[in-house]
Amino acid sequence: MDSLIAASARFLAAGDALGALKRIALRDDPPALALRGIAMAQLGEYPRSRELLRLAARGFGAHEALARARCLVAEAEVALVMRDFSASPRALNAAIDALETHADRRNALQARLIALRRFLLLGRLAEAESLLADVDIGALPPALAAVAELSAAELALRSLRMDTALPALARAREAARQSGVPSLLAEVAEAQAVLERPAARRLRADGEQALRLGEVAALLASDTLVVDACRRGLGVGGAWRPLTRRPVLFALAYALAAAWPADIERETLIAQVFRQRHADESHRARLRVEIGRLRSLLAGLADIEATTRGFALKPGEDRSVAVLAPPIAGEQAALLALMSDGAAWSTSALALALDSSQRTVQRALAELEAEGRVRSIGQTRSKRWLTPPLTGFTTILLLPSSLSVE
Repeated sequence: MDSLIAASARFLAAGDALGALKRIALRDDPPALALRGIAMAQLGEYPRSRELLRLAARGFGAHEALARARCLVAEAEVALVMRDFSASPRALNAAIDALETHADRRNALQARLIALRRFLLLGRLAEAESLLADVDIGALPPALAAVAELSAAELALRSLRMDTALPALARAREAARQSGVPSLLAEVAEAQAVLERPAARRLRADGEQALRLGEVAALLASDTLVVDACRRGLGVGGAWRPLTRRPVLFALAYALAAAWPADIERETLIAQVFRQRHADESHRARLRVEIGRLRSLLAGLADIEATTRGFALKPGEDRSVAVLAPPIAGEQAALLALMSDGAAWSTSALALALDSSQRTVQRALAELEAEGRVRSIGQTRSKRWLTPPLTGFTTILLLPSSLSVE
């Protein structure tokens, strides 16, 4: 390593991208290209950064597997910031193997944390938790430890394990303080602010009550039958019934819970659940079938009683009923929640994270753009979508694929 490359690397480590570029801006050898790519990433020029890192990776020969692996890890982190999930994870896994083979433990751990954060963004929480279990956070340097603890805290918050989330946030704050990296300190502060913001609305006959994450967790752990419109399910204490893929049953449960303790008319149920203004005998027959399915699902938690007008929810063991509504109203709440981080998302990345078709996401984005709630930048394949950061409440319960409450 020559003196200019070494000096540039020191400037990058200190966060001085311009100082690094002054020493290598006119060079096109692979080490200089790699450092230029990292510097451009620090300056927010992500497309150019990826281009330089790819050139550097191709420039390193077969005998320079370690340097090539480092370039692949840096490119994967840039892709994560760009919300580009099109690349196969096999390349990152191969880079991790190469780094561990060459005893570059720090960069291997960095690569694992990139993979973990990718899983978090995609809502694949089980894979993220499995990957985090293999990371020895206590052996990490402060900056990486802060990232790992923040990831652990987000995992716990997404599954409402507050007793795990709070200590993880405290450890993240201490690690960020030790690292002295301002961006990490700001990220920890933002994560802690989430705890104080409304996360859901509890609907009542006389209005609604804003609940923070801790209050939502306490409600779900209580003996109350909760119909949760944030994560599309219902449960009592440790019993949880996910209904994400059974929208008709969820709509029925939501309507019955909203009317509790009174009953709700059959015609009203048909209009709300089946979106039919005029009910005929076929709709009534379908309603009876779906009510029977919901009864089976609620077995042990509650019953559904037929009345002269319609149906009424009857929770067992003198339980009360609560309805949790999202902090954002409307059918596109999950999409807005995903975009609320302020990053520029492609439609393909949004579709992947939401487990939906790209065409469905495109239609939703067109509707939101017409309402002035999102905007696009770029054209054709480089088109990205942005929305202003949502303030005043947290959208963490609306993010994709939350773990079931245990």
